[in-house]
Amino acid sequence: MNGCYKIIYRGGEGEITEKRSRFIATIRPISTEEEALAFLEEMKKKYWDASHNCSAYVLGKNQELVRCSDDGEPSQTAGRPMLEVLLKEELHNTCAVVTRYFGGTLLGTGGLVRAYQSALKSGLKNCTILTLQLGKKYTISTDYTGIGKLTYLANQMELSILATEYTHQVTTSLILSPEQEKRFLDKLTEATAGRSVFTLEEELYFSKLDGKTLLFP
Repeated sequence: MNGCYKIIYRGGEGEITEKRSRFIATIRPISTEEEALAFLEEMKKKYWDASHNCSAYVLGKNQELVRCSDDGEPSQTAGRPMLEVLLKEELHNTCAVVTRYFGGTLLGTGGLVRAYQSALKSGLKNCTILTLQLGKKYTISTDYTGIGKLTYLANQMELSILATEYTHQVTTSLILSPEQEKRFLDKLTEATAGRSVFTLEEELYFSKLDGKTLLFP
């Protein structure tokens, strides 16, 4: 699994006008190519009277699948420039459609490239973009004395505690990045004199938004 990658968490829209042509960008997170194609059809139906609905999408944690379409614009003036923006921003699992309503004035190849890229960038500014970091979810069991030390260490290292359950002992689940894993477990073992039991549940990706920890498979 890769260490980290960027995704669109919440999609967004943006619009620019260039020589009376309107360029409307719509961006959405996707997880499969089928979702990308369904999104393209949705935009074509929504903007059925537009001159063009050009698109680009990137799929996979390693950007394994990339596709783009000029949708009738001159070759390499719309879809490919849009794709270059997504790749430069290092986005994954993202689909973008830029809709054009022709304003009566030709923009030339360079003008089209700039317009499609500018529209897409304006849409990205209105998206919520997250950087997902690789982590390991641990369940840690300790006694009531140990939970205070666990909480102190977690706060000190700014760790993401997911849940805590109190029974005859205390069970806490949290996320550790590869850089934090050994240091935290060693410190907790020392602080609790070996009375903490660690169980590695799974590897996953995580990010923080508005103070909350979000988990991604």
